[in-house]
Amino acid sequence: MSTDKVGRFRGVPLSILDLAPLTEGSTASETFKNSTDLAQHAENWGYHRYWLAEHHNMPGIASSATSVVIGHIAGATKKIRVGAGGIMLPNHAALVIAEQFGTLEAMYPGRIDLGLGRAPGTDSPASHALRRTLNMGPDDFPLQVEELEDYFAGNSRVRAIPGEGSDIPLWFLGSSGFSAKLAALKGRPFAFASHFSPRYTIPALNVYRDNFKPSEKMDKPHALVCLNVIAADTDEEAQFISTSLKLQFWGLRRGKPSQLKPPISQEELENLWSPYERQVVEASVDPFSTIIGSPETVKRELKRFLDETHADELMINSVIYDHKARLRSYEIVQELMDK
Repeated sequence: MSTDKVGRFRGVPLSILDLAPLTEGSTASETFKNSTDLAQHAENWGYHRYWLAEHHNMPGIASSATSVVIGHIAGATKKIRVGAGGIMLPNHAALVIAEQFGTLEAMYPGRIDLGLGRAPGTDSPASHALRRTLNMGPDDFPLQVEELEDYFAGNSRVRAIPGEGSDIPLWFLGSSGFSAKLAALKGRPFAFASHFSPRYTIPALNVYRDNFKPSEKMDKPHALVCLNVIAADTDEEAQFISTSLKLQFWGLRRGKPSQLKPPISQEELENLWSPYERQVVEASVDPFSTIIGSPETVKRELKRFLDETHADELMINSVIYDHKARLRSYEIVQELMDK
């Protein structure tokens, strides 16, 4: 598929969220090599965006220096939009983010997205280590956003060079209704993290759409929704490789995050966790926003998801241990794109 045309599923653009997984026994160098390979395939397949997310103190995620990785991926591709999904703004001075993304936009004009989140993207100890001051937190997010906007607009006493005058799309990311309403009131696009917060998806989208106010940037709401998709040539194979995602959630819920583990049999999985732990994990890997299966299953469930969310754009997160299997999963989704 040519990169001149954005790939769509039933008229809706498809994009990729890459959590830059550190698989068990691998190195960060291998992770970034795999991410580059995936991004280049994604561009050729017609995916619209390729986003990376800021996480810290997470043994299984290598995208902590998010701006650096974005630059690396943008430099290895030619046309696909590359961005942050997202930058956790309370962790940073707004000036630094304006300069970093102004620099990226200067290097790769018209291809950079800046998604903003208000959570720390980490645990409490790492959050404390990141903060310039503990007086700044998620509740100050709207003020930080205004400060960032002022740097880009050139309305601040301190000038962001590069950054000032950059027309970088600002997205608001959320897993609840707070950022949905802020995005709506500012007339900005909104991205919802349904891949780990399925139960709040519809309420947050309703908040965004019901409160949207047109702005200079947008005259109508644009909602991107991220979901998990693990696709393989058969339902049985997809269910098997999906156990890596379930093991990841299991580790997170137990407070023991780790590198992404290889898949195991369902029987082995049942022997690992308690009935309560299984219930907790299954609440995260909810069928509403986690699609696991063959091409036929994925096509049916993607349609169902679109019918329920009316998303303007879908972002696919595929947490898969084996790189070739991960490529194949995204390729299967690509094969469903409108030709």
